[in-house]
Amino acid sequence: MRAYTTQMDAARKGIVTDQIRRVAEKEKMPVERLMELVAEGKVVICANRLHSCLNPEGVGSMLRTKVNVNLGVSRDCKDYDVEMEKVMSAVKLGADAIMDLSSHGDTRPFRRKLTGECPVMIGTVPVYDSVIHYQRDLATLTARDFVDVVRLHAEDGVDFVTLHCGITRRTIDQIRKHKRKMNLVSRGGSLVFAWMSMTGRENPFYEYFDEILEICEEYDVTISLGDACRPGCLADATDVCQIEELVRLGELTKRAWEHNVQVMVEGPGHVPLNQVAANMEIQKSICMGAPFYVLGPLVTDIAPGYDHITGAIGGAVAAMNGAAFLCYVTPAEHLALPNVEDVRQGIIASRIAAHAADIAKGISGAREIDDRMAKARRALDWEAQFACALDPETARAIRADRKPEEDHSDTCSMCGKFCAVRSMNKALAGEYIDIL
Repeated sequence: MRAYTTQMDAARKGIVTDQIRRVAEKEKMPVERLMELVAEGKVVICANRLHSCLNPEGVGSMLRTKVNVNLGVSRDCKDYDVEMEKVMSAVKLGADAIMDLSSHGDTRPFRRKLTGECPVMIGTVPVYDSVIHYQRDLATLTARDFVDVVRLHAEDGVDFVTLHCGITRRTIDQIRKHKRKMNLVSRGGSLVFAWMSMTGRENPFYEYFDEILEICEEYDVTISLGDACRPGCLADATDVCQIEELVRLGELTKRAWEHNVQVMVEGPGHVPLNQVAANMEIQKSICMGAPFYVLGPLVTDIAPGYDHITGAIGGAVAAMNGAAFLCYVTPAEHLALPNVEDVRQGIIASRIAAHAADIAKGISGAREIDDRMAKARRALDWEAQFACALDPETARAIRADRKPEEDHSDTCSMCGKFCAVRSMNKALAGEYIDIL
């Protein structure tokens, strides 16, 4: 029997696990300091003990900002081979986590393939799988059915599960009373809301939270407390439904920590740019510094087709102000299941946001690669520039597609011999500067 149950338990007992050691090395942080943060719940290391091929990462505002990628089949797009192609592309592009949000067919083989072959954190939303697993309508499911699916996912090696524990029967009255423009836009939250409405029962993830904690402690599964009431439009941002649920998530965070269960807290959603920082501060206060996992935030409602950009703007501000984990947004958001190219664009946009935030908040070593890029650009060393790029293939392809003339091949086709870098290099070296 192991001397500890979870990474939090190990840290509290002063046990340096392999995962803690590896994360400390990656983050250039003393092991002792990382253990303090894990013990306090301010950093989580999502590492199901059955996910043997995992290359562990830490999630916390004082660490490098991590990026999650949502994937999974639906009734209209059910090719698991395509989803696996997205997974491999996402890992290659630097994704730190994959969430399988499949909502059709036999999901277990794909989920087990992910935890058997994928080296990054794997997350799921068990409530989606409940209807599929039992092949029964929502209203016929019991509280026990929902809890048993949480265990099923833990047994399959999933590192973190999103559970919409924070909405209760009181939320039904709030939604009806406050008349939001978009009601609930959380898919999992809406399913729990619908089940409560049809059955008259309390939210099973809230009612049986202690039993769920026992499951998560047994397998070292991190709980991502889902924000069922996240705003789905700017008009609903930071309203009473969102904040009241956040207060309850703070209470559940304390209960999880008492069981040595690691917790992330999910956040908005659609939020005006001027409210993003305030949302981060509210969460840090109410949830006592537990890592904040934000879905965007999207800072305008009118950019379908470009919401990867909308989300990157909000994500950079959120991470700079304390968010630890960005859920990517793709150009297909609000429109369709993302394809491989959508996934690629979504990851790059979120990684730009995460990196920009890491520089702003002074994460150790974050700016080193930017300084290497500056050196490469000054030297007009194109290969070195590609090596520093977040997406080298795209950068290389653009340059190759619009090659400069041979007599100024060290510059680009934008400036040619008018290149400022070329002119300054020659001027400072005392050389003749030929333009024409």
